Amino acid sequence: MKLNAATVGLLLSCFLACPPALAQQNGDALYTQHCAQCHDAGDPQSRTPSRSALRAMSFEHVLVAITSGSMAAMARERTDDERKAIAAFVTGKSGTDQTAAGTGPGGACAPDARVSAGALDGPRWNGWGADLSNSRFQPAAMAGLSADQVPRLKLTWAFGFPGVPAANAQPTVIGRVLFVGGADGKVRALDARRGCTLWTYTSEAPVRTSLTFGALAGSDQAAVFFGDVRTNAYALNAVTGALIWKVKVEDHPAARITGAPALWSGRLYVPVSSIEEATGSRPTYPCCTFRGSVVALEAATGAVSWKSYTIADAPHPTTTNAAGTQLYGPSGASVWSAPTIDVLRQALYVATGNSYSNPPADTSDAVIAFDLATGRMLWHRQATPNDSFVVACFMPDRTNCPQNNGPDVDFGQSPILANLPDGHRILVIGQKSGVVHAFDPDQEGKVLWQTRVGKGGSLGGMEWGSTADAEHVYVANSDVRFVSGAPLRLNPNAGGGLFGLNLSDGKIAMQVAPVACGERDRCSPALSAAITSIPGVVFSGGVSGFLRAYASKDGRLLWEFDTARDYDTVNGVPAHGGAIDGPGPVIVDGMLYVNSGYGQWAGVPGNVLLAFEVGQP
Repeated sequence: MKLNAATVGLLLSCFLACPPALAQQNGDALYTQHCAQCHDAGDPQSRTPSRSALRAMSFEHVLVAITSGSMAAMARERTDDERKAIAAFVTGKSGTDQTAAGTGPGGACAPDARVSAGALDGPRWNGWGADLSNSRFQPAAMAGLSADQVPRLKLTWAFGFPGVPAANAQPTVIGRVLFVGGADGKVRALDARRGCTLWTYTSEAPVRTSLTFGALAGSDQAAVFFGDVRTNAYALNAVTGALIWKVKVEDHPAARITGAPALWSGRLYVPVSSIEEATGSRPTYPCCTFRGSVVALEAATGAVSWKSYTIADAPHPTTTNAAGTQLYGPSGASVWSAPTIDVLRQALYVATGNSYSNPPADTSDAVIAFDLATGRMLWHRQATPNDSFVVACFMPDRTNCPQNNGPDVDFGQSPILANLPDGHRILVIGQKSGVVHAFDPDQEGKVLWQTRVGKGGSLGGMEWGSTADAEHVYVANSDVRFVSGAPLRLNPNAGGGLFGLNLSDGKIAMQVAPVACGERDRCSPALSAAITSIPGVVFSGGVSGFLRAYASKDGRLLWEFDTARDYDTVNGVPAHGGAIDGPGPVIVDGMLYVNSGYGQWAGVPGNVLLAFEVGQP
């Protein structure tokens, strides 16, 4: 669930390690000899993308990933020609193929339709969770969409991301402008009503974070902030797309930014994650040396105010593996999701991933509170101890899998800060274990309640994001499973389910049963993507490709749309919808926006951003 463009490198890891003497052989022979055993018959839970997912990528996308992207270190011993041969073989394309028709300036807005300061006024969905609390709840005034209008939602435009197999950067909408990143290494400002392109910025690496909007202190500029998979944080002028500053926040070669930065009081808080649990799986790799962190930057300049690690102790040599490679620990505890800001206590909350190596950290699989001003760790509350895990634990060669490894049930979503009717406050969050937790932010994370809604597992439980209104938290269950004996085939009858729980006591108040796939190909009932709510309605996209809206009171189906099909796009790029995973729906000013396409777990790849509005009765 956590890996995207960089997983290209994981699929190629065996290939890239091939001896130079084999370089003259063609790609087919090299793949068959050195990679097929890992990737053609591997377990999808090992983070290995399917061959079909790779084939959906463009030659250029793969080449960038192994040349200058997050997997460049894996390919550093390969020549330029070898890298091109790799990209050509796995994609079935070459740099001269005309496979990306429509990738030029098609879909540009009229010259007089520039972004103006006035265009940035009005209803908005800012960043990942819509508010500092990461509630993913859009109030009526901002939503402009009521429960009785939802059944009349109609597709109004589609935008295609060229040459990529996934649309996994959630849009941000500010007034009449939509800002969105892409796996193609572009950040765009679109007209939110028409989908035409206002400006485009080329980033150093793919962008999968949401963009965060805000004013720059001491100037009249408005900016959008984001991070890329090479741990660069950026500030762009929201009106022109011009670069204001760019700062690299972490030097570890496996590090990346997946969670949206949070902005408060002139300071930007950037979460840092990594793919070392994948790259660290090779027996010759000294696993592992990455620690998750949060970096506080001055929003106006990008200057670092503080950097705090999720694991206090730096990794140190521990033991050697069976291949004689020196191992290190503690490591891991990535921050995959957007930080949550507590203005009252002047605190920042993040949720962490699993440990990568022994000894396991007591801050992995945890919620951690940091002081906003200094970055000092205030408290932490661990949900699952001893969860040390790397991808090798799912692969034939388990050399780097920690002994007595954990279940890989880390947190992939942001904590939601909510107020109870009695005046108390809670932090509520779903975990891959299948358990929803409520912690007391005013009593150092004291456990208030815990409710199990899923079986859990590496791809189980709650993945990317939950949502909460005044009385309930709504969670979507993944529990993706694969057909026994056919590991690259999704089980069409396992996983899924949507739940509404009382914020006060965690009791289940609403439940939607999993929706079976029927005869649909490459389908799962799993609900892995983040979900969103407005008054009276919960929206949830599925691995099946269906986007559905349910009444939050009783779970009644109000509307559904099958996104897994071809689209004519406003920018002329061939586009297809597929599995919905990662980002969730964004609702602003009577419009609903959703990404479709995610081939990571044997689901259907895709590359489209869809926009809906209310049609005539």
